Amino acid sequence: MQQRKFDEIVKSQYPNAKDAKDVSIHYLGKMQLEHNIDISKVLMATSVCSDDINIPSTTFFNVLFGPFVMGGLGGIPYVGQTGMTAFAHHIPDEGSAFIFYGPHIGITLEGELGKMYRPRMEQKGNSCGALMLALSRLKEDGYTPVMNDDDYQQMKLEESLLPYREDILNSDNPQRAITDATYKIIDEKIHKHLKTCKDEFPVDKVTLLGGVIINTGHGMDDYFDARNFEVIDLKTL
Repeated sequence: MQQRKFDEIVKSQYPNAKDAKDVSIHYLGKMQLEHNIDISKVLMATSVCSDDINIPSTTFFNVLFGPFVMGGLGGIPYVGQTGMTAFAHHIPDEGSAFIFYGPHIGITLEGELGKMYRPRMEQKGNSCGALMLALSRLKEDGYTPVMNDDDYQQMKLEESLLPYREDILNSDNPQRAITDATYKIIDEKIHKHLKTCKDEFPVDKVTLLGGVIINTGHGMDDYFDARNFEVIDLKTL
């Protein structure tokens, strides 16, 4: 019953979202049946947030090799070109590459975005914590992130979001807006690094699946709002 209620709440905010485990099965099937990819030889890379809540979201982690972790706070691929090159060099012989990416956002049964009840915690908390922190700071007049080694990822995340600041703060739902903006940033960086490092890959094609992970409650399945699925021919990049 509670899962059904979550389904209604999630669909009210993300009409195209589906159960994350079903999404995994669907796209693994597409890779096999439509693109003749041998799933047993696929190395997965992720560019999702460091948050522990994202690990059980999909079944990709149980089926594919890896993951090679590209993402940090917010899901930004902080590993850059060096990380993309390292990932390329780790692909199994005669194998394939798959990159799963995007930010995450929590939702409660009351429909509150940016919040969730975590396992073994009675009080609800932020999800994504890094994005909700960035949102609170972007609301401060004149705030500008200052890059420093002690909090590099959070400052870089906020710096990346500055061009979207006005749109985020003027939106009907800033929590959803900052998540959508972060998806655009991650998507752009993944494609950019892939194009720059394409000659490092021992394969011709790389599969991408990008979207927004929607965290629900403890014991409930998460959802995934797929935004991009493509099998890229590196020879044409």
